Amino acid sequence: MAARRSSRLARREALEGYLFVTPLLVGLLVFTLGPILESLALSFTRYDIFTPPVFVGLKNYRALLDDRLFWQSLKVTTVYAMVSVPLQLIFGLAVALLMNARVRGITLFRTLYYLPAVVSGVAVSLLWAWIFNPGYGLANVALKAADLPPQRWLADPATALPSLILMSLWGIGGGMVIYLAGLQGVPGPLYESASLDGANALQQFRHVTLPLLTPVIFYNLVMGLIGAFQTFTQAFVMTSGGPANATLFYVLYLFRQAFSYFHMGYASAMAWVLFAILLTLTLLVFKSSALWVYAEGNREQKGTGNREQSRGKRREQGRGKREGGDDAGAA
Repeated sequence: MAARRSSRLARREALEGYLFVTPLLVGLLVFTLGPILESLALSFTRYDIFTPPVFVGLKNYRALLDDRLFWQSLKVTTVYAMVSVPLQLIFGLAVALLMNARVRGITLFRTLYYLPAVVSGVAVSLLWAWIFNPGYGLANVALKAADLPPQRWLADPATALPSLILMSLWGIGGGMVIYLAGLQGVPGPLYESASLDGANALQQFRHVTLPLLTPVIFYNLVMGLIGAFQTFTQAFVMTSGGPANATLFYVLYLFRQAFSYFHMGYASAMAWVLFAILLTLTLLVFKSSALWVYAEGNREQKGTGNREQSRGKRREQGRGKREGGDDAGAA
């Protein structure tokens, strides 16, 4: 009787669990997995929303190879990612080190540095468009005060992309918070031991702080690369891809193909190419992580393996000595 009641209760709990998770599964299938599969199918078609899709095979992917603006957008996005992501990693860590200090009012400073990371992207873009305005922008006012020549910033193809890279540092607060959590997780006795061994502050940072922060750096690097290759709002609001396509980011060009020219099949092909690029970069970063990311488990395994090898060598040496002694005795 008790076993039957327990079985009935287990089935009821399982049914309730499935009922609770059903809305999530339905949302995943309808709003995530479904559109993903639909875009994959559309990438092999010619589709303009108004007429039924026409299967064209790999024509959209072949057309990308001859599209000058496709390569321009890929170049702009790659340069932006390769420059902005390292800068965000470095400045985010630097600010986190400052925010890790135990001083009065540090919580307020942490909040102020983090706030820009949660402000609307459109609002931030409008603010920086005013800062970079060649006529009355704050950037040129600062240059004039320093007796430096004014710049055209977003109006000049040579400075438009560097201006957006500079603007990307506005959002380092998100990475700063993650770095701060990593810094506060570093054991204090490690610093005490390093100090007793005569290590100065720079040596402690290099040999204690930095190795233990490599998992955090790894996470911020992966997320930063993914975010940089999906840059859209800044260029859409501030430059519309100009001047002279100097800020034509990949996702902005994809957006134009889909919602300005209604080339849905071509835009879907671009989306899957972007997915392949991000997947490749992420796998490369994961593959390289074994060379530079500190992992306690890996260190312990390596240490155990080295100890076992040393023991094996000692056993072989001991066996060789015994055999040599026996041969000498027999002689």
